[in-house]
Amino acid sequence: MSKVRIKIAIFACFVAITVVTLGAFTRLSDAGLGCPDWPGCYGFLTVPNETHELSAAKDSFPHLEIEAEKAWIEMIHRYFASFLGLLILALACIRLFKKQKTKSPNRHYYLLLLLVLFQGALGMWTVTMNLQPVIVMGHLLGGFSILALLVLLVLRLKYTTITASVTSLTCRLCYVALGVLIIQIALGGWLAANYAAPHCTGLPLCDNLQLFSWQSLFTLPEASATYEFGVLPFESRVSIHFIHRVWAVVTVLTLLAACWPLLRAGQNHLLRHSALVVLALVSIQVLVGGAIVHFQFPLLLTLFHNFMAAMVLLAMVKLCFFISLAQKVGVKHASIN
Repeated sequence: MSKVRIKIAIFACFVAITVVTLGAFTRLSDAGLGCPDWPGCYGFLTVPNETHELSAAKDSFPHLEIEAEKAWIEMIHRYFASFLGLLILALACIRLFKKQKTKSPNRHYYLLLLLVLFQGALGMWTVTMNLQPVIVMGHLLGGFSILALLVLLVLRLKYTTITASVTSLTCRLCYVALGVLIIQIALGGWLAANYAAPHCTGLPLCDNLQLFSWQSLFTLPEASATYEFGVLPFESRVSIHFIHRVWAVVTVLTLLAACWPLLRAGQNHLLRHSALVVLALVSIQVLVGGAIVHFQFPLLLTLFHNFMAAMVLLAMVKLCFFISLAQKVGVKHASIN
């Protein structure tokens, strides 16, 4: 049964990556309101295309024009998200009804279930509140959190201990770096939710940097009938984008400081390899970020930037997990001595 659970968890990880990527594609292709209702689309489980369906949709939403392409993008995202929810429910049922002790605590499954339910609510509010930026950013962070928890579950099921020597300073640095990375992802989500990407052109600084102000960073969108394409002032969006770039530098330097001590000769190969993967992915992400600005924010490259953010997060979660295992072994060894 344990092997079955590992296989389901690994499969769920790939589905979660797909859901996160589809969510980004939905946002970047301006299809977030492709279906004005939830969980269906114009009152149907699929995008209406028959004459009687189109007529019923027009009666229910007379002020809207059905855009089938955007509606299908949104619905495919919902289908995959629902499938992911069922996989997580299956994992929880297998674990909770299994009597013998296992390596993964029940609270991990409870947290996943609660997060999936809350993520579903955020998905509904994203539509019903017309892409309110706080909700959109929360929905993005929820997807990343579910993905990270699923990867952490797989790691807990596969590994129980590793032998390595890790200083407390290195351990603290890795956890700090993970926190800095999460903040950077949140800033990227806030940037995307406010459609602030094209408002800061030029490398490495914005061409219109004179519009930057700390005060505008804390400006929240005012109530609006719809938040599609953003409602914040131009200078606020410039500031949001620029602070995302500034924190990216902080993130890169922090990750480098955390990973560098783990690259030394004689270090445990799991730790060394994990640190190398983090640094390699971060390097690619920096290059992709620069290319996005240089080529004026093409959709596919921006989508890849979102995907790479998820990969960097997962690589850092994996590194922190291995370090926590190494520390547990070190503490146990010290207490025995």
